[in-house]
Amino acid sequence: MLRQKPQKVDILILGAGWTSTFLIPLLDKSQVTHAETTTTGRENTIPFTFDPSSTSTEPYKSLPPASTVLITFPLKGHGQSKRLTDLYRAIHGDSNNWIQLGSTFIFNQVNGWNDENSPYDKTDARAIAEDELMDCVGGCALDLVGLYGGVRVPRTWIPRLAKTKEDVKKRANVHFVHGEDVARAILCTHRRFTHGKRWIVADLRCYDWWDLILSFCALAEGEEVGLEGQTEEQKQQREEKLKFATWVGELMVEEGVKALPREIDSFERKLDTRGFWKFHGEWPKHARLG
Repeated sequence: MLRQKPQKVDILILGAGWTSTFLIPLLDKSQVTHAETTTTGRENTIPFTFDPSSTSTEPYKSLPPASTVLITFPLKGHGQSKRLTDLYRAIHGDSNNWIQLGSTFIFNQVNGWNDENSPYDKTDARAIAEDELMDCVGGCALDLVGLYGGVRVPRTWIPRLAKTKEDVKKRANVHFVHGEDVARAILCTHRRFTHGKRWIVADLRCYDWWDLILSFCALAEGEEVGLEGQTEEQKQQREEKLKFATWVGELMVEEGVKALPREIDSFERKLDTRGFWKFHGEWPKHARLG
């Protein structure tokens, strides 16, 4: 039986995970054709696993040609970006643009602001792979901050981020971006591609962890409604959340912080994320952490 040639799509998503839950509805609404891969081929996706040690083009024959290829999983170190793009292009030609979703942890300059043009850690494995993608195919890296939306609910993260008052004391600032805005950023990049460019994508805000903790604890206070119907475990979890508010209050007194949020200039590492949105003439839909 002859193998049916995959039909060309506008965007091929390599690794349909959390991001795709926001991206696919946007692409459908925008009438942008797409295809997705997963390792198992679940939910009508194409089964595909990138093996950086393999030189076989066989797995790439089941993938469709695409105008834009989005890599959602991390590539690391030297060789992986070139291997992936070479094997795909060996089957589908080189009329394609490449987007890599990355992390802003590579921007580690302290005592100032980091933007897309700032120095970054060139020894970081993910930064090396991003640089290689930009060098070998003129790819574009979208480095993302804290992701939230859907199943990612920041107010539930506090017990994992801090166990003690000392842990809370160390928490400084943080940046976030909603999944819908990640999807919009990807679509913007597909429509107006920037070859060999690395961008930072966030919601334009710099959040104070102490301020967030206090806000999240206020939500826990509201959970007192219906307290009688809660299990002992649920009541204990609520009390666990509320103790963080006490710690923040004590730390404000001890550190001489008169009000929250703390001054932005007091934080060492900050991200200036205006560049991407200004370039595309779009602005975040979720402009504040919900």
